[in-house]
Amino acid sequence: MSAPQPIRPVPPVPPIPLDVDAVRRGAWVRVPSALLRTARPRQWVKNLLVFAAPLTGSELTARQFEARGGSALGGAALAFVVFTLASCAVYFVNDTVDAERDRQHPRKCLRPIASGELSESTAVTVAGVCLAAALTLSLAAPGYGLTVAVTAYLVTSFLYSLGLKHLAVLELTLVASGFVLRALGGAASSQVPPSGWFVLVCSLGALLVATAKRHTELAGLGGPAAAHRPSLRHYTAPGLRIAQRVIALAMVAAYLAWALMERDGHERVWHVATAVPLLGALIRFDRLTSHGTTSHIEDLLIRDTPMILLELWWLVFFAVGFAAPAMT
Repeated sequence: MSAPQPIRPVPPVPPIPLDVDAVRRGAWVRVPSALLRTARPRQWVKNLLVFAAPLTGSELTARQFEARGGSALGGAALAFVVFTLASCAVYFVNDTVDAERDRQHPRKCLRPIASGELSESTAVTVAGVCLAAALTLSLAAPGYGLTVAVTAYLVTSFLYSLGLKHLAVLELTLVASGFVLRALGGAASSQVPPSGWFVLVCSLGALLVATAKRHTELAGLGGPAAAHRPSLRHYTAPGLRIAQRVIALAMVAAYLAWALMERDGHERVWHVATAVPLLGALIRFDRLTSHGTTSHIEDLLIRDTPMILLELWWLVFFAVGFAAPAMT
């Protein structure tokens, strides 16, 4: 039996030199990317609701568009920027407050703050800058309507993030109110009184989306759903489905009431006709939200081909109806 060979010491491995410049270059790319993802650009489409008043207001018709349309749309564009900044502030605060809970979620754990890619102090600082910019810009609008609307949006949104989102039903109302405040802010900034019926349609549509989102979360996550969103323990999937369909029917009824109250006969016919693609879109939305998913519910509105075609159909009919008085 041969004698064991002596163990030779392993020569030390020289340390790999740290490329400080490469690390700094990586940070310059990583941090802006994390900030942009936390700001949720895909959600900014919600802020297009500020254009609802200039396009459907009771005083701005196609005949008046040449005289007042430019200034009205300019005011709505200002409201869009203001609400985009305000919503960014809300997202940064919300993700900071929810960081620990998001780490337990299958999808939200990838958010920059939850994953540690973006520090909480940086997020709070950026939120403060966005908030200050939104309030300052809102003062450029005529009157104080836009400032009041965006302030109400910020207050309700922060209260939602800090705890009210755990209260069943109330949290759905607060989510829906954000859409309504956008529409009212756009109306104030553009100085075009909105149609009360159309504001009601926007409210019901927002409540519909919020209810559908809760259903897909509850159905997609199952039992652990309440751990990620405590308010879900007070809901049932069948109950949310019933509520979603009742809200959809109420939305169609309110929309038809708005369309039928149009004074111009030609415009009224086209507005009533737009109820057909709206109904089709609601049916499609109901089908898409029948299954559980942890994905963004808004993606169903902007990525599903049949839904996009129905939205374009509605837009074409609405545009023709808007121009109908000028063509007669």
